[in-house]
Formats: sequence, C-alpha cells, structure tokens
Amino acid sequence: MSSENPTPNNTDKSATTLIHRPRRLRGTATLRRMVQETTLTVDDLIYPMFVMEGEDQKFEISSMPGCYRYTLDLLLKEIAQVYQLGVGAVALFPVVREVKKDDLGCESYNPEGLVQQTVKAIKQAVPEILVITDVALDPFTTHGHDGIVDENGVILNDPTVEVLVKMAVSQAAAGADMVAPSDMMDGRVGAIRKALDAEGYINVRILAYSAKYASGYYGPFRDALDSAPRFGDKKTYQMDAANAREAIKEVALDIAEGADIVMVKPALAYLDIIRRVKDNTHLPVAAYNVSGEYAMIKAAAQNGWIDEKKVILETLTSMKRAGADLILTYFAKEVALMLAK
Repeated sequence: MSSENPTPNNTDKSATTLIHRPRRLRGTATLRRMVQETTLTVDDLIYPMFVMEGEDQKFEISSMPGCYRYTLDLLLKEIAQVYQLGVGAVALFPVVREVKKDDLGCESYNPEGLVQQTVKAIKQAVPEILVITDVALDPFTTHGHDGIVDENGVILNDPTVEVLVKMAVSQAAAGADMVAPSDMMDGRVGAIRKALDAEGYINVRILAYSAKYASGYYGPFRDALDSAPRFGDKKTYQMDAANAREAIKEVALDIAEGADIVMVKPALAYLDIIRRVKDNTHLPVAAYNVSGEYAMIKAAAQNGWIDEKKVILETLTSMKRAGADLILTYFAKEVALMLAK
C-alpha cells in the first residue's frame, strides 16, 4: 500500500490509545512540503571561485572534482551562467604565480593585480552580481601564512593588519561589493572598517570570518591555490576546534568593530557553533561549506556509496537549519540547477 494514499488500519489495536500521531503530517508529498520547517533556496548560496592569469584555460582541481581554476575570460562566462541560474554572489580566490609572491604579500594590494582586475571585469560584465573578495595574505606570500612572519617564525599581528587594510581598500577601489577578512588577525575588522570609511567606501560591506577554525578540512582548497603553509601550521591565529565559547567572543568583537555579516568556517563539523552564533547575534550568519566537505561527498558519490544529489541537499539544509542565513558552497551551481527543476 502506497504511503501517499493512506487508508484506515482497523487492525491496529493501538488506535484507541494513541492521541498524537506525528505521521499524519508526513502522509503525502504535498503535505510534507507545506509543513517543512527549513527551506533551502538559491538565494542562500554564495559561489566560491578560483581565478588565474592567462586566457582561454580552465583546469580541474584534482581533489575537488567539478571545480576549476579559470582564466578571467572563462570565469566571466561561468559567472554569467550562474547568475542566470539565480546565484546572486561569488567569492573570489586568486591563484597567484610564484614570481609575484614575497614575504610581505605586497601583490595583494597592487591596483593592477589579479583580484583587482577580476573585480573590475566582473562588475562590467555582470554588474548585478555581488562580488566578495578574500582579505588574507596566504595566496600572496612565499611562506603560505595569512600574515607577516618574523625571523623566529612568529606571525605578527599588527604589521599584518596594516597590509590587510591596504588590500581591502584596493579591492573596494576596484569595485568589490563586500570584503571578507579571513586571516583571523586581532583587530583587523575595525581597522578595515575605519580605512574604508575614510576613503569614502562607506557602502562596502564586511563579511568577517569571525569563527574560523584551524581545520583539517581545508586541504583541497590549499591544493587549488597552492597556498599551504611552507612551515608549521595556523594554530596560533585560527581557532582551536575544541572551543565553542571562544567563537562567541570572536563574533562579538567583530560585530563591535563593524562587521556586517559574521561567518563560521568550516560548517559541517561546526553546526553547533553556527547555532550558538545565530542565537547570540542579530546579524546575518554565513557558513562556509569548505573544500574538504565538498571533496568527501564527491568521493563517496564517485564510489557509488551515496546518492550525491540527496546528500548535497541534506548537507546544505542542515547548515541552514542550524542557523546559517548564507552558505558559501562549491555546490552552488549544482544546487541551483537542482532547485530550478
């Protein structure tokens, strides 16, 4: 007997004693849709994308099947497609050539740099799409860390913030709609907000990576950008995976310094953090469905172990159910296609 057309079960002896039957609201597909508590839509999605120098080239990232490094001309075509599908925002990450890297990340604020030129081109080609730029030094430094390093291998906070400010202002000047400091240096949100306002960019928003953890889920992303640290790790500035209260402190500080949106990264292993942050702020909360989470689903699907589409939608819905208002995900285009059907 189909569950879509339930009929009375006169042999069920418990019928006279049961008062609450939650299954009544699960009986048909229409009813399930009507009472669904959490709905994932294309408006929830931000598409992270990788840009590189050159022309007419795209290279698949081996650890992220279906994700590519694009040259600008092909990136613009891809962005036009995803915008037509309803994805309203992209987050840019640059693949910087080694010859342009140095110990201080000076290329990060070059007005003619890869990010700056890409932002200008996107805003000219697809002006309606929201362009979010990453503010961190690791793609631009020879050592792969998110900050300036002294002779003892210590990441220096305040000198790094000075460079991040230059980087954010240069991105705003290029036309970025939102800058996203992902470095986890103390005080950088306030310094960036002050500088943006002083330069007249009062309407450029700040999406703060407020609770960014030192995670093992970032490996494929570092493959994509060739930005893995050349020594040590990032535990002196990214958060300890065991800590939850600290996330609320970081979020509160970023809000006080002028953040417009706060983020939790990664998402899947930190759903409890997303919920705590949501309960402790009135700002929009973003979650980053990171490269390792993406790669695990892709690998399991390629082996035939899971139904890929169902698991993608279930995973992203769990993030929204936990409290995320926005989700950065490499599945954005796939999900937009699924939801359009």
